This record gives sequence, structure tokens and C-alpha cells, in this order.
Amino acid sequence: MLRGRAVTLRPATVADVPALAAIRAQPEVRRWWRGGDDLAASVQADLDDDDLALYAIEHDGRVIGAIQWHAEPDPDYRHASLDVFLSPESRGEGLGVDAIHTLARHLIDEYGHHRFTIDPAAANSAAIRAYAKVGFRPVGVMRRYERGEDGRWHDALLMDLLAEDLPG
Repeated sequence: MLRGRAVTLRPATVADVPALAAIRAQPEVRRWWRGGDDLAASVQADLDDDDLALYAIEHDGRVIGAIQWHAEPDPDYRHASLDVFLSPESRGEGLGVDAIHTLARHLIDEYGHHRFTIDPAAANSAAIRAYAKVGFRPVGVMRRYERGEDGRWHDALLMDLLAEDLPG
């Protein structure tokens, strides 16, 4: 279990699937985190992925989202990639920033990671602002990076963070 200032991160379990699927089903989240028609199956697939570590984000005793990471296995390109989603009612309180900071600090201290990447949709300005508050910097726009539910390709912003740039 990882404790931030206001959030707790703990490994997600099968018991978290309904809550996480319900959060992902909310239009403000689903816009950025699709997952097909069966969001519970999508969350379960993340749990079953041996290359991905999925944590439930808790605040005041309830699950408010999830944060996940995976490592680049090539030692010459070693880094960790992160991704996060929060329930819309939990936004604007710094809880996402706290979760990202907490996980990054853990990955530095416990795994020796020196670099992190995150790749929000270029149009997701709220996420980009949150990542910047943690210390992530824009690297560049990845054009036509992800296909949207509308069938069209959309840009993403590659951002990275070096361990020495993580505040606190």
C-alpha cells in the first residue's frame, strides 16, 4: 500500500472491477478511456496483464479511480510509463496529482526508475495540466496516435518526467 498526502494506492483486485468499470463508464472518463462495450472486461484485462501494475486510488475510504504503470524491459531504454483516471467528482482537489506523485516516488525509491512517460490525448487539457503540476514536461505531439470512438485518428502529447524533477 502506498500513501500519498490525501490518497492511498493499493493493488487493484477483482473486487474493484465493478467500481472501476463504473468510473470508466462516466462520459467524462470514457471520452479518454474507452474500452469497448464491456468495461468490466476491459478492467479485468488490465488486472490480468502481467506487464501492467494496476492500483486502485482511494480517498476517504472509497475507490475514486486507478493508476497503472509498466516498465520498458530493454535496459538501454529503461523507463516507466504511467496512466491514470479519476471519477469526475474527485477532480479539482489535487488527488490525481497526489496519486501520480506517490506512484512516481515509489518507482524511484523501490525500482530505481529515473524517467517516466505519459501520453494524454492532446485535447485533454485537464490531464496535461495535472501532469505538469507533478513535473512532467511536454516532449512533443504524436500525430494521429490513437483512434477514437469516432473512428478518426487523434493526436497525443508525449510528456516525460525525470526523477530529479519530481518535487519533494
